[in-house]
Amino acid sequence: MTDFFSVENVFFTVLDYPLSYLEFAGTVLYLLSVWLMTKRHLMTWPIGLVAVILYMALFYQIQLYADAIEQLYYVGASIWGWLLWTRAPRANYVVDKVTFSPPTQITAWIGAIAVCSATFGYLLTDIHTLLPTLFSAPASLPYLDALTTVMSFAAMWLLVKRRIESWVYWIIVDVIGIGLYFYKGVIFVSLLYVLLLFLAIKGFVQWRAQEESK
Repeated sequence: MTDFFSVENVFFTVLDYPLSYLEFAGTVLYLLSVWLMTKRHLMTWPIGLVAVILYMALFYQIQLYADAIEQLYYVGASIWGWLLWTRAPRANYVVDKVTFSPPTQITAWIGAIAVCSATFGYLLTDIHTLLPTLFSAPASLPYLDALTTVMSFAAMWLLVKRRIESWVYWIIVDVIGIGLYFYKGVIFVSLLYVLLLFLAIKGFVQWRAQEESK
């Protein structure tokens, strides 16, 4: 069972790229959860919960520490979102009301993301010396990794709250992620982010249409 969580345990090879069981399972489940999210479907949360646990193991092994830490937040957010959406107005498994945040809140979120990203990126540059037992190698692309992490935190929080602008943040994260994971050699995850980009655009369009129909 422990071999399943190793990036060295190859499931099959695609165009000379060794795809691990861990990366394949995490990718498929994560993609399914985002597709369900565009539909505002309650089952996005339990499926996404399994996906983020698998990705946490993956990112830790390739030294993307900010991304690994990010998955801990997603575990909590997935449980919270599952509980919150269970109580929300819905038809069967599909929640109803989605809205934009007020302009003042949107501005505040942008400012907080900028400050937190810069601070987190600075800390990541020395995390291997501050916590050598947990992080044996220097963080890769710490500031860019921090930006996508902090922006994902904000997007996930707003998604749980059913805020339409959360999809804009996901679009930005996906564009950066395509390049970041390709650079790190996690090709299958990079290709996943191409699909996630299209799903984020679809999610924004569908949620916006649902809000305008009310």
